[in-house]
Amino acid sequence: MLTTNVSQLVKISVLGEIANPAMPGLPASPYLVSADGEPLIVPAFGGIVYNVKLGDRALGWAGELIQPGVSIKASGNANTALGIFACLGNRARVVSGAASGATGIVTGKSGRFAEHVICHFDDATLEKMAPGDKVQVQAHGVGLQLTDAPEIQFKSCSPALLEALHPDVSSDGKLVVPVKGVVPSVLAGAGAGLGSESGALNLQTSDPRLFTEAGLDDLRFGDLVAVTDWDSRYGHGYLRGAMAVGVVCQGGSFRSGYGPGIAVLMTSRTPAIEPVVTAGANIQKLMNL
Repeated sequence: MLTTNVSQLVKISVLGEIANPAMPGLPASPYLVSADGEPLIVPAFGGIVYNVKLGDRALGWAGELIQPGVSIKASGNANTALGIFACLGNRARVVSGAASGATGIVTGKSGRFAEHVICHFDDATLEKMAPGDKVQVQAHGVGLQLTDAPEIQFKSCSPALLEALHPDVSSDGKLVVPVKGVVPSVLAGAGAGLGSESGALNLQTSDPRLFTEAGLDDLRFGDLVAVTDWDSRYGHGYLRGAMAVGVVCQGGSFRSGYGPGIAVLMTSRTPAIEPVVTAGANIQKLMNL
């Protein structure tokens, strides 16, 4: 049986508000340029997304890095705290607006330039929500450790989500984790070189054949994936023998270097994590959402 330090973890409130989608001020054009040089205008990350949900396909939408459900953000340094302290699986509660009192769950984080926390709410709640509504997260999980495996570092993983994963220990002492697919590090894109406490690591889709070989062509929001030879302990970067496991929380991209984004849950610089391709390795199913 796995033992953790959960009794030592602090549960603290952090607050954000629903972030309206925004377009960059520079360059002074609303267009993005695809990997094939095509200018496009499509919906992008942020806001309330009504028809893209946890469990839906992550690829094939006419959108750029779409985030299913509700994206929240705070101002200034408070957003840094929100982005770091909020963990996947944490309870989120609406505390203002027409949907006040409704509860949901944190399901992801977005990368640089957006810096959102992504939350899942049911359809009836989404219909009542509006940009600017405030959402309080009961942040719980920062500092999580396995007593018998200190070499594994957890990122943005709540104790509730770790329990839902039902990880096992192999005969050679590795943590066995269910995943949808295993990604070679060559597909890791935007997010590399940045901090791993918050934000997302993008999986590049510019080589469809390799993406398919990794078992990811039908990737869905909420799927767990492993990235081989990838070290996300303090920042995202290549390291032979390392491993990172994350949850798909952003959709595909038209741009070079981008693709579905994952929020990293756990990582180790040594071969301490053993990902096993498993049917139903999706947090929607594992957490009964």
